[in-house]
Amino acid sequence: MDEAFWALGRGTGVVGLALFSLAVVLGITVRSGRPAAGLPRFGLARLHRDVAVLATAFIGIHIVSLFFDSYAQLQLVDLVLPFLAAYQPFWLGLGTLAVDLTLAVVITALLRHRIGARAFRAVHWTTYLLWPLSVAHGIGAGTDAAQPWFLIVVGVCCAAVLGAAAWRLTTSFRSPQPDATARPETAATRRLTSSEISS
Repeated sequence: MDEAFWALGRGTGVVGLALFSLAVVLGITVRSGRPAAGLPRFGLARLHRDVAVLATAFIGIHIVSLFFDSYAQLQLVDLVLPFLAAYQPFWLGLGTLAVDLTLAVVITALLRHRIGARAFRAVHWTTYLLWPLSVAHGIGAGTDAAQPWFLIVVGVCCAAVLGAAAWRLTTSFRSPQPDATARPETAATRRLTSSEISS
């Protein structure tokens, strides 16, 4: 039975990391304000939310399954307070920090209309810390960290998130800025231009 919970914890952890990485990429795309993959911004926002919920579900299964795995030796306190676990306290502590931040993001998302958009965005920015914590936890605590397939999954996730972040920064810098020295076009200017064209 321990092997079954161990396998379930491993599998859901990897899937959760992949889905969470996709949610981060979609979130970056939504924040850019540009359509992508043929979807308008509201469609991307809905997809981002659905993928994030699915990732949270897999991470939840990952955590619960490890409570039944005698090898991991998790206690309830390890779900809240980091770096106290009996097995690999540092790497599991990073996972605990990621879980705490995930709970904060989920709770503020559910209370978004009560706490306001500014507070929601402030907490939501912690996903940029949450994601590398999750990656580091998966590499440090995962028993498949040395497996080529796992390294490929992590590499693809990192490339996707870092690529999306780089794209977001470049599109921000390339966005045209209005010329502050340009004079607004007046009705007289428009009439003059029209007369010049007709002549």
